[in-house]
Amino acid sequence: MNPSIADNIARVRAQIEAACQATGREPGSVHLLAVSKTWGGDAVRQAHAAGQTAFGENYIQEAVDKITALRDLPLEWHCIGPIQSNKTRLVAEHFDWVHSVDRLKIAQRLSEQRPEHLPPLQVCIQVNVDGGDNKSGVSPEELHALAQAVAALPRLQLRGLMTIPEPAETEAQMRAVHAQAKALLEALRQQGLPLDTLSMGMSADMAAAIAEGSTMVRVGTAIFGQR
Repeated sequence: MNPSIADNIARVRAQIEAACQATGREPGSVHLLAVSKTWGGDAVRQAHAAGQTAFGENYIQEAVDKITALRDLPLEWHCIGPIQSNKTRLVAEHFDWVHSVDRLKIAQRLSEQRPEHLPPLQVCIQVNVDGGDNKSGVSPEELHALAQAVAALPRLQLRGLMTIPEPAETEAQMRAVHAQAKALLEALRQQGLPLDTLSMGMSADMAAAIAEGSTMVRVGTAIFGQR
């Protein structure tokens, strides 16, 4: 095992635990998603040997090749990148989670193409919570209608929301944006949707995201190194 990957995972988990303790949360309430895009199967195997089982991928074809090569390991694969219509079948057939649903058409195709022998695909809706020009995601104003429609699809299980906010200069600014996402999730729950997942926070804003209710942080460079 590469000691750096194991050490990095231990360091990130300690940071998660510290952030939880600082805000009175149980450490087990925040899950670590290791973002393994552009890294080969050997790096994923090393991370798995260090106890990591959930991995996030942005590039679908690269991910499918990796998933196929690592089928001997009990891993959980999360699609966290944009999905084009011509790639939905690959996603539906190979991934366990999708964080980046932002259009009903994509959700419908994922549901239709999810193989019957697999459990429902776990999905989050990506919401552009701060209106960033270069970010995918549904607007907060359009979120309710999309969430209700996605929740009704038979081969999907809507779990929550995912955000990729614009970089912020201060922790207070980071927390304010994450608080907006938490409020959107709570509003959907009050409307009857049984949601339990807030996929928000990366290396730079992990502590702020945890303070505002993130249940899953997505960390790549701090685990695998610079690409």
